[in-house]
Amino acid sequence: MNPQDPLSQLRDIHLPDPGGFWPPAPGWWLLAILAIALISALTWLILKRRRRNRWFRSARSELALLERSAAADARWFVQLNTLLKQAARERYPESHPEALTGNAWVEFLLATAPSHRVASRTVAEALVESAWRPSVSTEPAQALAFARLWLGGQKC
Repeated sequence: MNPQDPLSQLRDIHLPDPGGFWPPAPGWWLLAILAIALISALTWLILKRRRRNRWFRSARSELALLERSAAADARWFVQLNTLLKQAARERYPESHPEALTGNAWVEFLLATAPSHRVASRTVAEALVESAWRPSVSTEPAQALAFARLWLGGQKC
């Protein structure tokens, strides 16, 4: 080392240490917060939809039970009408469908049936009337088809 030469007293250029991955930059924090908020919102919406459609899953399982025990007697038609009224009460609580009987109940079923499928008035009338008449005026298969059609259009 020459004391007269000031350049000889300088050290070599040192590069700074490479930055670690922690702590992340502020943009990554913001992205993480947004991702957590989005996942939370989606989870909440999915759970809310599942709770709202619980009645639909229950009605479908009860309809499957009724399908296995299908019989051309008035008690079976009463059970099917009860199932449809319970589903209607859950889906349309403001209309109070559980209080409807006879032709008013038939009109409600036809009015709330899915519009893209044609619901048969005669089957709906026979479904309602078979619950209180001594002789059944329709086949259980037709009533089940109507109930399946009606329930299929009710999902939220």
